[in-house]
Amino acid sequence: MDKRPTGKKLASIVIERLTGIYGEPICTLDDRDDPWRLLVAAILAAQCTDERVNLITPALWQRFPEIEDFARALPVEIEPYIRSCGLFRNKAKNIHLAARFLIEEHEGVIPQTMEALLAVPGVGRKIANLLLGDSFGQQAIVVDTHCGRLARRIGLTEAEDPAKVEQDLMRVVPGNSWTDWGHLMVTHGRAVCKARSPECPACVLSDVCKQGRAVLRKAGQ
Repeated sequence: MDKRPTGKKLASIVIERLTGIYGEPICTLDDRDDPWRLLVAAILAAQCTDERVNLITPALWQRFPEIEDFARALPVEIEPYIRSCGLFRNKAKNIHLAARFLIEEHEGVIPQTMEALLAVPGVGRKIANLLLGDSFGQQAIVVDTHCGRLARRIGLTEAEDPAKVEQDLMRVVPGNSWTDWGHLMVTHGRAVCKARSPECPACVLSDVCKQGRAVLRKAGQ
């Protein structure tokens, strides 16, 4: 086999090939156009699929149309609408606290800096980067389970900690593609590079992916 590309060259190849297959990358949460609703949806998506979140949020928005409605409601009033997302009690509490915090500290407006977003209850780097990238047009890499898994398999990081994975990717992924990168990883991770059964022989990255090359070599391909 030819020498495998690494670093920035490898990252660029990944972007080019996956974009060629999947087209323009987009956030898979339906409420990506509204910063507050995207924040809520992202909280709900923890240990839950985006598909499930998209199924339950229409009824949630109907009951609580504005951020003020979430702030006035008790968490127990939010819980029935999000029960199927798992961890619903903690999520309802965080959504309520986030609404109150944003109203008290930011007049109900979602801040547009990492530092300010991390102060919001229920918001970590993953959600903050999602908001920065999809709501505010900044370039930010969202490291979820798909992104971390694929980055390690492809050979762009060896880190397990999401913050370290993010730093490693920021060094090699082109700065104008950080936001797209996270969405491409989600799409490819669901379609081909699955957690338990990656389809390496059918993967467009198999000749440049660290794990893919190993799998094909073992299979004699």
